[in-house]
Amino acid sequence: MKKALIGAGTALALLFSPFQQAFADGPTKGELRQFDTVAHRGASGYAPENTIAAFDKGLEMKADYIEIDVQRSKDGELVVIHDTTVDRTTDGTGKVRDLTFEELRSLDAGSFKGEEFAGEKIPTFEEVLDRYRGKIGILIELKAPELYPGMEERVAQELKERNLDKPQNGKIIIQSFNFDSMKKMDALLPEVPIGVLTSSSLHVTDEALAGFAEYADYFNPNYGLVSKELVDKVHDLGMEIQSWTVRSPEAAQFLIDMKVDGIITDYPDYVDPRN
Repeated sequence: MKKALIGAGTALALLFSPFQQAFADGPTKGELRQFDTVAHRGASGYAPENTIAAFDKGLEMKADYIEIDVQRSKDGELVVIHDTTVDRTTDGTGKVRDLTFEELRSLDAGSFKGEEFAGEKIPTFEEVLDRYRGKIGILIELKAPELYPGMEERVAQELKERNLDKPQNGKIIIQSFNFDSMKKMDALLPEVPIGVLTSSSLHVTDEALAGFAEYADYFNPNYGLVSKELVDKVHDLGMEIQSWTVRSPEAAQFLIDMKVDGIITDYPDYVDPRN
């Protein structure tokens, strides 16, 4: 299993690290952070979701990752937007898959959040990769990949062209609610960590978790499903757990107490004391 190999290397590194004694003597402020902060659709509590403004804000707020949602235009361009329609977050209407890239790019994707964001555009997947790789981790969600046949191959191609298909070249995770799509991504990019998303209690059974562990490195549930028992089960299977979507300091503290590996939040400052 990919995660087991990575974990073994990390354990050996810690064992022989000069910082080992520091951990033994008690954690410092910097060492208290045992989890990743993931800026959900960027720092979307402060800037329009899935725009450069939100991703820049996530970077500014020292998040470990930005989370992005990838879909495809009518003419085959990979674009970053959450909903399968443009109605909620732009001044346009219609389904993402029915609009050309030129039509999508002409929309205002910022004004819904405030006049100061007027003119923000729907980014391309390539644009996000090129702007942020090497600066911050990127948690890539394939949004409704069942609507976009061949999407997995396109995403894999873009990552390979940038040498982002190997963990040492940057923090990349791919996730989806579509489990068949994630099995496909695992086959296409065997060295890239894969995550499964769920908000269903049907997916936290021992049998379901064991099935996910066959191909996934992350089990990423809605925080309403999280318990210490679940976190322990996920860890025992060699996976990590990132939970979503935190929109209050109380929810952030709950997940910290549960010892999850990542907190996906609209407000990175609710999670990270450095802000």
